[in-house]
Amino acid sequence: MISQMSKPLALIIGVGDGLSASLARLFFNQGYRIALAARDTAKIDGLAKDTQATLHRCDASEPAQVARLFAEIEGPLRVVIYNPSARQRGPLIDLDQEAVRTAIQVTAYGAFLVGQEATRRMLQQDDANGARGTILFTGASAGVKGFPQSAPFAMGKFAQRGLAQSMARELHPQGIHVAWINIDGAIRNPGRTEPANKPDSMLDPDAIALSYLSLVQQHRSAWSNELEVRPWVETF
Repeated sequence: MISQMSKPLALIIGVGDGLSASLARLFFNQGYRIALAARDTAKIDGLAKDTQATLHRCDASEPAQVARLFAEIEGPLRVVIYNPSARQRGPLIDLDQEAVRTAIQVTAYGAFLVGQEATRRMLQQDDANGARGTILFTGASAGVKGFPQSAPFAMGKFAQRGLAQSMARELHPQGIHVAWINIDGAIRNPGRTEPANKPDSMLDPDAIALSYLSLVQQHRSAWSNELEVRPWVETF
């Protein structure tokens, strides 16, 4: 019998009731132990119970809290998923400077902190089927094109995408798979669904989660470092 602690661990950071919840349930059903990290863990207590997950309070933009998070988790860390992002909308000349700083810290700097700690941990692990682990960053179309009155989000996502590209080129030869996922469209979440006359015009979080799993399961001879998902009705 496989002991609980010997199971591969999937750490999901920035957990809510949408995509993150779908990821947690899917990886749990795939035989992973789950660790969930969020600034407010009370909101995901039910999800933790459903997936037998450990809960960790963490502001991913704070170095000390990220270091503590990785010190708390035990066992072979095989998957790390970074979901947090922040945005501030409005005309460029009206943007609050401190709010912009916070948005970039959460979206980009936090991704760096988590990526760094995950890499340190995974480099210490033995290969498992040709790979030490997988680090995935949840991106958006704002990381490919900047939209009007959305400069802080574009800055954060462009930086996050550049981080992922750099990490992939450095770490793939060392057995760590890194990829950035462009979520190009609105995600169907509790309380936010598409009109009845436009079925599947929003991204299904369970379907997105399957795409993340496919990245984790890729053979190292054909690793992807970017993936783009969008609803079938989305214009290009």
